[in-house]
This record gives sequence, structure tokens and C-alpha cells, in this order.
Amino acid sequence: MHLYIHVPFCARRCSYCDFAIAVRRNVPAALYVQRVLEEWATWEEHPAWGDSPTLDTVYFGGGTPSLLEPELIGKLLETVGRSHGIVSGAEITLEANPDDVDVKRAASWRAAGVNRVSLGVQSFEPLVLRWMHRTHTREQVPAAVAALRKAGIENLSLDLIFGLPSELERNWEADLAGALALTPDHLSIYGLTVESHTTLMHWIERGETRPAPESGFVEQFLATHDRLSESGFDHYEVSNYARPGYRAAHNSAYWRRAPYVGLGPSAHSGLGNERRWNLREWAAYDSALERGESVIAGRELLTQSALRLEELYLGLRTTEGLPEPTVPAGPVNGWIDAGWMERERGRLRLTPEGWLRLDALVAEIA
Repeated sequence: MHLYIHVPFCARRCSYCDFAIAVRRNVPAALYVQRVLEEWATWEEHPAWGDSPTLDTVYFGGGTPSLLEPELIGKLLETVGRSHGIVSGAEITLEANPDDVDVKRAASWRAAGVNRVSLGVQSFEPLVLRWMHRTHTREQVPAAVAALRKAGIENLSLDLIFGLPSELERNWEADLAGALALTPDHLSIYGLTVESHTTLMHWIERGETRPAPESGFVEQFLATHDRLSESGFDHYEVSNYARPGYRAAHNSAYWRRAPYVGLGPSAHSGLGNERRWNLREWAAYDSALERGESVIAGRELLTQSALRLEELYLGLRTTEGLPEPTVPAGPVNGWIDAGWMERERGRLRLTPEGWLRLDALVAEIA
């Protein structure tokens, strides 16, 4: 079993963000933790635990989990570990913004049990950071990395975003070089997507900017694969690269369709063929728990065909791919001839060129 805890609070909404967040000058951190633990109490006796009552990973995502006081993160980990043990050596990840990190806070996170940090860098260029509405500066990134290392965080991931509008004249190669210079153990490289109801979408609708051309997106994706592979990173999933031994255990559990519980506003849970999700907004989530009501906004029982589609999509996201007999044979040889897929030791996996076409290829065999 794996646990995801969604911390919705942010100091500012990024221009591209459509996540369930609550922008707060003063974060109601203690109340938030109280509410999450009230929700957790409803899970403690859930039959989904079965014969595996322990947690293999815990992931604090957001939002900006680094806005919580370290002692509150410790309280959450202590409480969930007391009722359902956290296995020895479990990966415990905290997402953090560079401007929230100093040696004291990093040491407190480590003392609370956090052993992996995912740092939201996104870019090293000041103009790009301002365009994204990020709250940190370029100079705060290496300072944050140094603080985390000094505190004993030995598993460090950096996030970057590529595929930005051309008018920004962003130097993607320089950003990759800047990330590599900090010797991270893991890199998550995300292509910018334009979502409804975001500041970025409003800019596009008003003609103030245009999405990056598809050719530029493709070029940067493939160039990133080449550069990071040459630097010793394993491109093990569409958006993720790791040095040997540092793959993200929590996210890998999703791609294997392992069971997981989600706590907090908008969090999702996946248990066998059941999918459920919480109320999206913090205010609604808080109010429901205050009234003693369920925070579940919806649930779905997946049919066999839906489970099959999920298995194909998630399996083909990873470098392990899927056993050949589980993939419909029709178009496979054509994909291999086109350079989109490889066959190796009875398994089929997509190449980087195939990952660029993942949605279309899965739709063809679904």
C-alpha cells in the first residue's frame, strides 16, 4: 500500500497551474493536519488493507508541502505509522520550493522521516521564472540543494519544464546543464501543457502568447533524452530520469497499478478496480469534515475493458513496457519498423519517439 497526502496551499498560483490549490498568505497548517488525520481515521479499518497493513511509500505533494511546519509533517508520519506501520527504509518524499528550504528546515524534515525531496526548480532563467509566476530566484536553487545535502537528504529530485513559448527565447540546454551541475539523483522533465482556466490559457486567448510549436517540443524532448542518457541517467518513464538505484518508488507504484490511498483535497485513491476521489477545494473539504461528513466526491468501479486500457497505458509509459502477449499484435510490427517500439526478451516497450505518440498508439490498440 502507498500513501499520497495532498497539501493544497501555495503562496502564489503559477501561470500554467490547474491543480487544486488554495493561495494563502497565512496557511492554516494545524487545521489542515487535523482534517487530514480525521480523514485518515476513516481508512484505518478499510478492508483494502487486507494482508498488507503497512505503507511502502509516503508522498507529500501539492500545492506546496514545504509550507507546512516540519513538526506537522512529523505528526502526520507518526500518526499514520502508528496505525499502519511504515516499512523500514520506505521512500518518504516531500515536494518543496527552493525558497522554502534552509538547513534548519531541511534537517527538521529529515528528522521527521523525510528521506527524499522533489525540488520544484522549473528553470534557472529569471525571465522564465517571472513568466511562470514562480516565487523563487535562480540563486535560491543551489542554496536549497546545498542545504538539503547538508541535512542528509541523499535522494534529491529536480523538476524542470520544457516546451515553453518561443518568444521567451528560453535556453533549454543551459537549464539542463544547470540542473546537472547540481548532481541530482533524479530529474522529472515535464512538457508544458495548456490547461483550461489557467493564466496561461487566458494569455493565449488574448493573443498575448502562443504555445510552443510541436516541432520545438519534440526536439527538446529527444535532445533531453540524449543529454541525460549520456550523463548516466536512466530514462525509465516518459517524464522521469534516474541515476542507478534512484527511481521514484512511489510514482513507480502508480505505473504498476499498486494500491494507494490519497488524503487531502482532490486526492485520488486506487484500490483494485475501484477509483475514488475527494472534494477538490480546501474549503469544501474542511467544511465536510467539520460536519462529520464524507469527503469523497465520487467513485468508479472500472470494467475489465477499462482496467485493460489502464494497464496498457501505464505499462507503456515505462521502459519495462509490457509482456508481448498482453499487447494486441495488429500494429506492433509496424510500430517497430517505424522506430516507435522495441521487442526485447518477450517484452514490448516504446522508444522515446514512441512515447511522443503514447496517447495515439494506445488508442489504436485499446
